[in-house]
Amino acid sequence: MSYIIERSGMTTRLAGYGDGIVRVTRTLSKSFLPDAGPAVTAEEVPGETFTRTAGGDLVLFPGVSVRVDGKSASLTFMNTAGKILLREPEDRPCELSSAPVVLHRFDATAPLTETGGADGVRTGTVPAESCIDRVGLTGKQFFSFSGDEALYGLGSHEEGIGNLRGHRRLLYQHNLKAVVPVLVSTAGWGVLFNMGCGMEFRDDAEGSFLWVDCADELDWFFFTGDGSYASLMKRYRALTGPAAMLPDWALGLVQSKERYTCAKELEDVVLEYAQRKIPLDMIVQDWMTWPEGQWGYKRFDRSRYPRGFAEKLHSLGVKLMVSVWPNMQGDANADRLEMLRAGFMLGNRSTYNAFLPEARALYWRQASHGLFSEGVDAWWCDCTEPFESDWHGSVKPDEDSRARVNTAEAKLYLDPTKISLYCLYHSMGMWEGQRRESAKPFLNVTRSSWAGQHRYAAVTWSGDICATWETLRRQVPEGLNFFATGEPFWHCDIGGFFTDRREPWFWRGDFPLGVKDPGYRELFVRWAQFGCFLTMLRFHGTDTPREIWRFGEKGEPFYDALEKAIRFRYELKPLLKQLLEETCRTGLPPQRHPALQFPHDPELQRLDTEMMLGDRLLFCPVTRPMYYLPGGERIETPDETLKVYLPSGCRWRRFRGESEWDGGRWITLRVPLDEMAVFERAD
Repeated sequence: MSYIIERSGMTTRLAGYGDGIVRVTRTLSKSFLPDAGPAVTAEEVPGETFTRTAGGDLVLFPGVSVRVDGKSASLTFMNTAGKILLREPEDRPCELSSAPVVLHRFDATAPLTETGGADGVRTGTVPAESCIDRVGLTGKQFFSFSGDEALYGLGSHEEGIGNLRGHRRLLYQHNLKAVVPVLVSTAGWGVLFNMGCGMEFRDDAEGSFLWVDCADELDWFFFTGDGSYASLMKRYRALTGPAAMLPDWALGLVQSKERYTCAKELEDVVLEYAQRKIPLDMIVQDWMTWPEGQWGYKRFDRSRYPRGFAEKLHSLGVKLMVSVWPNMQGDANADRLEMLRAGFMLGNRSTYNAFLPEARALYWRQASHGLFSEGVDAWWCDCTEPFESDWHGSVKPDEDSRARVNTAEAKLYLDPTKISLYCLYHSMGMWEGQRRESAKPFLNVTRSSWAGQHRYAAVTWSGDICATWETLRRQVPEGLNFFATGEPFWHCDIGGFFTDRREPWFWRGDFPLGVKDPGYRELFVRWAQFGCFLTMLRFHGTDTPREIWRFGEKGEPFYDALEKAIRFRYELKPLLKQLLEETCRTGLPPQRHPALQFPHDPELQRLDTEMMLGDRLLFCPVTRPMYYLPGGERIETPDETLKVYLPSGCRWRRFRGESEWDGGRWITLRVPLDEMAVFERAD
């Protein structure tokens, strides 16, 4: 059953999707697309009733009511007690206009261009023909937020923003942007924007709205619960499905770098960890495992990776993750040729069409035959935002220019209404392929994200970030905003991907000497401590090695601090596993923003420096140097203190300590290199 209203040439449809969930669909016509897309698994359920009043209609759904203004059709969402949670402006809920959905046709014999860079080889070409496939819409969905609520979500980006009030967010997939189109409020409501096009969220001097570039319909879900964050996550789970459980070995130390070049390097690293009695669960083989000139070929180069090398790693107690790519180059690349013969390539004749079920099935068969059968345990699905155009040059373009050029590149090859969904379908194909073939635990590390991607055990990482203290500081609120959406799997490259400072704008680390710089060693330790509380603890990056012995030897401060952090992660593993099992059952992510966990403490809305692990542990990472500046200059008077705010409403004590403090106060404590600011609830 649905409630439908016509106003000013716009059709609004309201439908219930279970307790506390309402879907809002708006179009410029009376036609509605029934397919919600793979991000949504819930089904519409009957149950709404409505009462007509002088000012409009009151539509009652289980767990939520919606007041519809009689003149503008603006919506006001209320809980069962009649409290207003979210509303649209009374004068204009949205501005919509028609937008052509333009698709491009490509000539299979047109010349191709190849460009190489830090992000790999990209292939492009020029369309032979462009046509209007159908008419969609563009426009703005307006909101009126209350003055005392904070907003979180929309995934992880670059800017280091915590509370999204007073800010804007450009929503499209990029190496440094992982989009989850979900907003969550401390007032006890959430919204899932169910559109895969480019979007922009604003809550600033320009207004409070979501701008939609090109969609078939304006489609979003409002959800609410009993006022708690846990109840919101239960509703999000009802919409998007349960998270897959990660394997136990995904939760320990994962060693990686760009890149190991042969099987012997992998084995030597694993043996060195074993000799040092440092626990290690998995090692990662990054790109270029294929034969020369066959980019993305899902076969090992036998001159460097002999048969049986994965089993040898297994005998040492370590799992193997291997990088795979959606783009394929080379006229001798059998995987590429097979995709081309089947008609499963996109217009650049390099990137496979993950939106086709048959193409996903073929991609998995290739990965299975060439890699899974060789003993590969986990997948690194790299470059899952396969089209971007700003990853070059010495000057960083402004964010609007970057959005235009990147979305334009994606829209050359993809339906403009789906440019942000490639990773979701690619992740689904890998998950379903392995599940059809094997009961072996599944893990996928990927650089993009979308609502519901947790169903496929896809752990997002924050892209190729720079090694700077400012980047580390920004990772904290960006990770928290990712987790706030209800997507529970996120982490980052420990130590930052780029340590050197080179000409491209994105290759601007502060540590060209890498591990030789004590300033970088200090940064790496603090980053590893932060990583202890994320979904995965993965040492990775380019320019400099990342294994623990590169930071000194046992008995030296950086080595000992890293070893202590690694062992602490293994102490946390049982708790992480327990919390992830809870996530599968309830939708509540292990990592939580304190402002959502304690919504009645306004001080937390002003903070973006702390995170919760479960409902009892509070962690405040160190994100500034205390001993060394970049370049190795020693700070004459080290400041080892850190200010931490303890949420109100309970008592806190230092983790495994004895001293206790009342919440609702700031405290200052000492956190030398080998210590962390971790607290547990004392009540």
